[in-house]
Amino acid sequence: MRILILGAGGIGGYLGGRLVAAGEDVTFLVRQARAERLKLDGLRIESPLGMLTVPVKTRLAEDAPAAFDAVVIACKAFDLDTAIAAVTSGVGNGTAIIPFLNGVSHIDRLKQAFPEAVTLGGVAHISVTLRDDGVIQHMSPLCRFRLGAFSDAPSPMADRLVESMKAAKIETTLTTTIAQDLWDKFVFLTTLAGITCLMRAAIGDILETPSGERIVRQLLDECTSVATAEGFKPAPQALTTYVANLTERGSPFKASMLRDIERGAATEADHIVVDMLARGHRHGLTLPVLDIAATHLKTYDVVRAKAQG
Repeated sequence: MRILILGAGGIGGYLGGRLVAAGEDVTFLVRQARAERLKLDGLRIESPLGMLTVPVKTRLAEDAPAAFDAVVIACKAFDLDTAIAAVTSGVGNGTAIIPFLNGVSHIDRLKQAFPEAVTLGGVAHISVTLRDDGVIQHMSPLCRFRLGAFSDAPSPMADRLVESMKAAKIETTLTTTIAQDLWDKFVFLTTLAGITCLMRAAIGDILETPSGERIVRQLLDECTSVATAEGFKPAPQALTTYVANLTERGSPFKASMLRDIERGAATEADHIVVDMLARGHRHGLTLPVLDIAATHLKTYDVVRAKAQG
């Protein structure tokens, strides 16, 4: 199986590196500078689950690669259009598209862009980043992936990909409920990003305030109401887990979106918090905390744009 991975950053680089080490035929579609770094140093991963340095194959976007069996897209949501343009020549009839993006709106966009392909759903639970020195830093032992098709029909490619990921010692589940899985993460991530960005603080710091826990719980309830209206009500067990993670005293947990704000970078707000709010408004829901969180993030965009001229 020939696999094309867009970029060699956090999730894509970690996943691809482990697959290469397990003997899979992986090519990374990267920019010139990243290609040169990979040629010189190899793909390097530092992880509690094991260090790794492997030589990898790369292509530049302008090289127009031939069709692959599978294409992995793990970019920021706001880069999706650019990603689609970059991988188009690598997608053929029956190619499996596997996106590991936040939110849910990207699924319809990919299906529209690649009607000849098979768009699968992917959920990644992993904290990983690309450092300035080119090393992919895996920051905790958590590393779980879920993968599945959106139809009830058998998906041999999904089966094959899950087998490959397991062989690479990546904890992976083949799920028949991928749409619900995506929405479950959407609810949790919107709550986490909304509250930590709004308060510009980690969960533990927010919980030290008199109203912190109440507001966190209210935002989670609002996001859950949107998911329910959309037909994807989280299971009670999932909500119990979310509450535990979002109300843990002393927790340093904060969304990567807040880290983006702290360094003055673009965020995925439109694809997560703002999208959740828009979906809720279409159902006529009243979502006061979510509305404030979304407005805060859009205000950040306005101020950032003015600062950039």
